[in-house]
Amino acid sequence: QVQLVESGGGLVQAGDSLRLSCVASGRTFSRNAMGWFRQAPGKERDFVAAISGSDGGTYYGDSMKGRFTISRDHAKNTVYLQMNDLKPEDTAVYLCAARSFQGGTSYSLRLADAYAYWGQGTQVTVSS
Repeated sequence: QVQLVESGGGLVQAGDSLRLSCVASGRTFSRNAMGWFRQAPGKERDFVAAISGSDGGTYYGDSMKGRFTISRDHAKNTVYLQMNDLKPEDTAVYLCAARSFQGGTSYSLRLADAYAYWGQGTQVTVSS
């Protein structure tokens, strides 16, 4: 059974940093893209970042560029999201996702439908 478990969320002040982790179990995703999405109450699930399995290419949502960094550790089957200069509008539940197949384009990896596996999420709250 595949499981994705996020951790690292919390309550921080504007300008602070957090590092989220997502540990995958049940199968290896080293050749598959993994991503982060976020969802605030009453809002749609938004793309945050993705990292490909083939070449390690990274992709970011427009408001995250320059502040967030996605990375992965294949040996640990883990993907990370380093978030710097956090803003109140970053407040949301952050969810980790993984594709069941290899591949994906810079466009498709931004879509929630491209991912088959999801974690339960970790809450990030940024106070002003």
